[in-house]
Amino acid sequence: QVQLVESGGGLVQPGGSLRLSCAASGGTVSTYSMAWFRQTPEKEREFVASTFRSYGREYYADSVKGRFTISRDNRKNTFELQMNSLTPDDTAIYYCAADQSLILSSIRRAESYDYWGQGTQVTVSS
Repeated sequence: QVQLVESGGGLVQPGGSLRLSCAASGGTVSTYSMAWFRQTPEKEREFVASTFRSYGREYYADSVKGRFTISRDNRKNTFELQMNSLTPDDTAIYYCAADQSLILSSIRRAESYDYWGQGTQVTVSS
């Protein structure tokens, strides 16, 4: 069973950048589909980005496309989310998630992922 731990959250000004990292233990990230979700008190958990285990193709929510990049580092057994051009609307708790058996058509659904990190707060404010 894989354990996930996020890091890299914090306070950043609008237009700034942050890089989130999700460290995996008890499993190899190359064999998992990995994703980032985010949640605020006002909204349900929202899909941000993902990468499918077999193809390595990346998927993004329309709201972050062109600004965020998801990537894996198989050597470090981590996956990351580079966030650029941040806006206050990006403020949320960000969660990493992993699953070995989800099908491609369900990659954007939170309920498809069995393993979750504890979350890291990202606040975009001047």
